Amino acid sequence: MTQQIPQSAHTDPAAPEAALTGVRNFRDVGGLPTTEGRRVKSGRLFRSGHLAHATESDAEFLGSLGLHTVFDFRNGADHALEGADVELPGVLNVNIPLSDPADGSEFWKMVRDGDLAQLREILGEGKAAARMSRSYRTMIRTRTAEHSRVVHALAEDSVPALMHCAAGKDRAGLSIAVTLLALGVEREAILADYLESNAPHNRYRVRRGSDSPEARAPEVMELLAPLFDARAPYLTTAFDTIDEEWGGVERYLAEGLGLTPETLDRLRGRLLD
Repeated sequence: MTQQIPQSAHTDPAAPEAALTGVRNFRDVGGLPTTEGRRVKSGRLFRSGHLAHATESDAEFLGSLGLHTVFDFRNGADHALEGADVELPGVLNVNIPLSDPADGSEFWKMVRDGDLAQLREILGEGKAAARMSRSYRTMIRTRTAEHSRVVHALAEDSVPALMHCAAGKDRAGLSIAVTLLALGVEREAILADYLESNAPHNRYRVRRGSDSPEARAPEVMELLAPLFDARAPYLTTAFDTIDEEWGGVERYLAEGLGLTPETLDRLRGRLLD
């Protein structure tokens, strides 16, 4: 079952909401509170699903944001399925894959072509949710170099920035979460922003290889749902992994991501009010 979405952690009701038609799950993370009473600046850090299907009006809106960098966390399998991002004039596009391309191919083949018996075997009885939590744990443990690269870039010259993956939920969601932890944002606010990916207009449109009733039968879609839900246990698994592996956020930032106090000050100066 899809997680209940709490009240938004964003407090700026005047923040522009894009009427994007070909880009899902877009939002500005501005307004999120830190533990020290500051807030993330609006118009500095955005998140979304992929930009491959952006319409001309979508591209015009995205171009109006003054973006310096788009971070694309998709892999080769994602690009083969959806296509490359549309080009935004004057914007640097940085591709940092956060999952193995072979895993991506296997994943999308299962999503598009797996029959009911296969999906029951692979995803049934809680296996899908366990797979997602495991992937979050693995990304925190093994992708410190990639996350370090992103946060260091933001501290230097890469803002305003947009982070995305395919659905804008997992790889982008975790990269946003890591960045927000570095900014000192409260975990509850990070989780509330993460869960906004469940809103109907934000959710990834799952495509099956066939339009037959059997391919999109209720049980099939129910088995696939945990893969495309934003669920609190997924992100809390990432938080727990930081605590277990590094003893807390402070050591994770210093030892895992190699962030010095000076770099953190620059990052916070760029992204916090």
